[in-house]
Amino acid sequence: MKIDFSKTNGLVPVIIQDERTLQVLMLGYMNEEAFSKTKEEGFVTFFSRSKNRLWTKGEESGNFLSVKNIEVDCDQDTILIKAIPTNTVCHTGSFSCFGEKDSKGFLYELEEKISQRIDDKIHDSYTYSLYQKGINKVAQKVGEEAVELVIEAKDDNENLFKNEAADLLYHFLILLKAKNIHLADIEEILLDRNK
Repeated sequence: MKIDFSKTNGLVPVIIQDERTLQVLMLGYMNEEAFSKTKEEGFVTFFSRSKNRLWTKGEESGNFLSVKNIEVDCDQDTILIKAIPTNTVCHTGSFSCFGEKDSKGFLYELEEKISQRIDDKIHDSYTYSLYQKGINKVAQKVGEEAVELVIEAKDDNENLFKNEAADLLYHFLILLKAKNIHLADIEEILLDRNK
């Protein structure tokens, strides 16, 4: 990964994107030292033009950006970092410097919340207790929810239908976790089919 820092007097723009939702979170700048530190430590570090020093996002607020992927554009003078934010990103308190959280990414947030409850062994969580019963019980629950959705589809109660659809989707995400498969894996298959 070669970056041409000389084109722009030692600083290159860095676009930060939420790894799960692909929402653009912010724009900053890096010099070679900030880029090296980001790669080494796994948290986004910028070169602050106003402070004239390296600045790790979250060093004061605790709202770090955990690096998941780094890409360089075709001209080798702009960086795209896909990261997972600890919390809000913008200094104004907004989720993103470009506005509030994009709702299209909620399923990915829900997937992460499900994963967290299971990984952290939250004993009073329905999600964790179902997961503990094993793959057969989780798969059975998905089947039950699918049947309930089909039954509601034949009736005219839109509210009940939507609730059963939500139940099915929630349990499907638990099943994906139990199979160690991610929603993005399923999305990739659907994208491939759409070519």
